[in-house]
Amino acid sequence: MIRFIKKLRDLYLVKIKWRHYDIKEGFHAGARVRLWARDQLVIGRNFYIGRDSQIETDCIIGDDVIIANKVGIVGRYDHHFQQIGTPVRRASQIRDPQYDWKGKGQITKIGSDVWIGYGAIIMGGVTIHDGAIIAAGSVVTKDVEPYTIYGGNPARKLRDRFDNEAELQQHIKLTKQQQ
Repeated sequence: MIRFIKKLRDLYLVKIKWRHYDIKEGFHAGARVRLWARDQLVIGRNFYIGRDSQIETDCIIGDDVIIANKVGIVGRYDHHFQQIGTPVRRASQIRDPQYDWKGKGQITKIGSDVWIGYGAIIMGGVTIHDGAIIAAGSVVTKDVEPYTIYGGNPARKLRDRFDNEAELQQHIKLTKQQQ
């Protein structure tokens, strides 16, 4: 019964609440998830986003991505903080239809087979390439290489995801067969 209720809730979110976004099959969102994109939000197949997480920027996400609880994918220039004579609180912001400053048109890209750990923050405009893992609590301010593990604030490469090239190639081969 609980599984049915979860599926019904996800169907409501995809088909009604977030219908103006491009969300593929296999979507699941935990409690209190918020999605907002100015121009586009594309989410691939078999996507999971944990409770209390939010995406608040234009974003393209691949297949088989898992985003843990309390993750924020946020814009980098959501408020025009250089607007002369205007306090930041009253400055134009990216949600305004007439907004025409930094950040407009900036897209965050998250590849397929990516895992973003608990409490991580992903800044707008970065690319997290296929197979990457972002450690819990990290702040990603720059692009992330494929099949690597990044962590820290700001996030930096900690190691490769696989111990050797043969394991990486085997993983890529087997995941392609599943598609």
